[in-house]
Amino acid sequence: MRAVADWLPPVVWMAVILWLSTDTGSPEHTSSFLLPLVRWLLPWTTPAQLDFFHLLLRKMGHLVEYAVLAALWFRAFARRRGLPPRTAAWLSLSISLAWAFLDEWHQSMLLSRTGSALDVVLDGAGAAAALATGRLGWRASVDVATAVLLWVALVGGAAVLAVNASTGVASGVLWLTAPAAALGLIARRLLRR
Repeated sequence: MRAVADWLPPVVWMAVILWLSTDTGSPEHTSSFLLPLVRWLLPWTTPAQLDFFHLLLRKMGHLVEYAVLAALWFRAFARRRGLPPRTAAWLSLSISLAWAFLDEWHQSMLLSRTGSALDVVLDGAGAAAALATGRLGWRASVDVATAVLLWVALVGGAAVLAVNASTGVASGVLWLTAPAAALGLIARRLLRR
């Protein structure tokens, strides 16, 4: 009975992912409930912004569904006696990536869907994030994620500021966000001492 309790959840979740990669999960169908939700939460959004938020929510869905899949496989493998956690994590990541590839291949065969290598990357990132969180713990994972986001904000913001300055485009609030990211990185370093 314990084997069923361990192995059934990831297999059922794989079936859910497969179901979502049919026409049921197509942009045309998800827009029927996601767009009204975004419109209700952010009533001032333009149609272009609504489309962007719809795409963003769909891509976040990839991260979440494969984070759950990897976590379920890790739980199943980790409960096996004699299997080291590192091996359980690699097996979980491998299965999740293989399923992501098969999922996108399946979508490429449907008229209402398209397969995307970017989606496989997002799926893998979601799986890796869940496994890293499981291995490192929440506090270390949040610390790493914070550092990565601050560096992205600093480097990306500085690059956009440079491009805007060279082309004569106003940067607005970006003049505050890139320096704020730099201050955040300095504060992190000082607080760690």
